[in-house]
Amino acid sequence: MGEISGLLCKPGNVSLTRLYGLRALYLIWAVGLASKVWPRFLPPDLSMPVMDTVVNSVLAGLSLTALLGIRYPLKMLPLLLFEIAWKSIWLIAFGAPLWRNGHLDPQTTEVFKAVMTVVFFPLAVPWRYVFERYVEARGERWK
Repeated sequence: MGEISGLLCKPGNVSLTRLYGLRALYLIWAVGLASKVWPRFLPPDLSMPVMDTVVNSVLAGLSLTALLGIRYPLKMLPLLLFEIAWKSIWLIAFGAPLWRNGHLDPQTTEVFKAVMTVVFFPLAVPWRYVFERYVEARGERWK
């Protein structure tokens, strides 16, 4: 059974202002990540702990994938939702308790600052579109 017309928010129902806001966010996100992460690969530091290489590779991949959001701001919303989710989880589970207890060392403070950028992301998200597209819409068939 197909989607019932009128129940789902069509891309045209998301304002052009919101689309440009999303595009700006994706651009800032991609450039910001790229400026921090890509220099670590030129040349790669082979003495880096393996988990640091994994994290840096994931962040480099996110910086490239975020570029797709400039062209496809609505199609790339799941990437943005993932970013909001992991940063919120880190802040709630680790960042806030460490800050509250006065245990933020310089390295954790840098992570805390970077993760706090998440406060701007929800402002750009067209939440009605997200709700209609990912909560109310029928899922894809299983068989």
